[in-house]
Amino acid sequence: MNFLSKKIFRIISEQASLNGVRAYVIGGYVRDSLIGRKSKDIDIVVEGSGIELARAVASATGTNVNVFKNFGTAMMRWKDLEIEFVGARKESYRSDSRKPIVEDGSLRDDQLRRDFTINALAFSLQPHDFGELSDPFDGVGDLNSKLIRTPLEPDTTYSDDPLRMLRAIRFASQLSFTIHPDSLDAISRNKDRLSILSHERITEELNKILLSPKPSVGFYLLDSTGLLEMIIPQLSKLKGVEQIEGKGHKDNFSHTLEVLDNLAESSDNLWLRWAALLHDIAKPATKKFEPGIGWTFHGHDFLGGKMVAGIFKQLKMPLNEKMKFVQKMVQLHLRPIALVQEEVTDSAVRRLLFDAGDDIEELMQLCEADITSKNNNTVRKHKNNFAMVRQKLIEVEEKDAVRNFRNPVTGELIMEKYGIPPGREIGIIKEFIKNAILDGVIGNNIEEAEMLMQQKAAELGLESKDGSL
Repeated sequence: MNFLSKKIFRIISEQASLNGVRAYVIGGYVRDSLIGRKSKDIDIVVEGSGIELARAVASATGTNVNVFKNFGTAMMRWKDLEIEFVGARKESYRSDSRKPIVEDGSLRDDQLRRDFTINALAFSLQPHDFGELSDPFDGVGDLNSKLIRTPLEPDTTYSDDPLRMLRAIRFASQLSFTIHPDSLDAISRNKDRLSILSHERITEELNKILLSPKPSVGFYLLDSTGLLEMIIPQLSKLKGVEQIEGKGHKDNFSHTLEVLDNLAESSDNLWLRWAALLHDIAKPATKKFEPGIGWTFHGHDFLGGKMVAGIFKQLKMPLNEKMKFVQKMVQLHLRPIALVQEEVTDSAVRRLLFDAGDDIEELMQLCEADITSKNNNTVRKHKNNFAMVRQKLIEVEEKDAVRNFRNPVTGELIMEKYGIPPGREIGIIKEFIKNAILDGVIGNNIEEAEMLMQQKAAELGLESKDGSL
């Protein structure tokens, strides 16, 4: 194999011989190499002490090594590769934990504890059979068949460590593989075991599914196995079509996943993909049938933005700037669409630029991904309209510099001019000036803003320190 020509593998082989242990490249690096997928993470399993071999290799290469005694592992970097060493293990599990009872074992024991056959593949680093493939469960056959299958009986694999259920779905989504029917059924049977996982580990797998080339693959599998309802029940509520008086709405679950896939073609921004996943999350709560009109979802953008924080909190995701970005995208996702349905006025564009700020490009990407009509003429029309909006955004921004809007009139200026303490009048004046600028009544400059300030101050009965209104 070409990848085994890397100098580091010869060094590991030499040091393993000198230390009287047997070493193998195992798992994801082997799998990815066989399917031509790049990988920079290498797992070395050792029949003996992985830590001692890591120290020997680090010494031979002049590299630093990080030792994690509690886990029996060691890690080092070599050029652009991250290499982890661990002793071969066999494992047994308790029903209340995914943390195994670990004993020293052989290569075969270690392969048996692997999650999937395609991750149990190993290459020998022994001089006499260097590069020889160990494939006890026909992992190569499963790679060729694009199949996710467990080495052991799947109920045992998933019950022992339920994180493997999410990993199966993640690999299917990342690699465009199919999960073996027996394995898929076992995931559904063992879904309640998900309760012993930490939210952080679940979210880590969700993020990897979101970042896969076609994320809908993973989310349809999460849904069909019953895992999605346990992780993000709000998404499950998007499913289904209701009809009254012969009028039905679209299935908002499949629409959401179509939007997510559309966005994945143009952006690898994880948080923008979260926004796509949650952009219609409030539709079930706002759904209403209006006779003569049909189904409406008024305010689902505003309510959806409010729901984002709750979903992030339930998943133990950080309530930080990334979450606020997702909120903003969900709350604004209808605004560009509204623009293309009417005349694109400078005022409307200014307000959109003001509210979106530096995230305007991401918002436009989300809105363009939200075009899911099966009618090619409709899609073409919407795309042409969005192109007009984009051009208008450029023109208005160049002219009015609204994207990073700063009110020319500050609170300090108002207090100084009228000799007043902080209070409601300051907010009223600043809001009045901001709206005048965004509506195009005045330009974004201090001269016109001060004139308007004086006008509004007079209405409020304020008198300047020099005696003028």
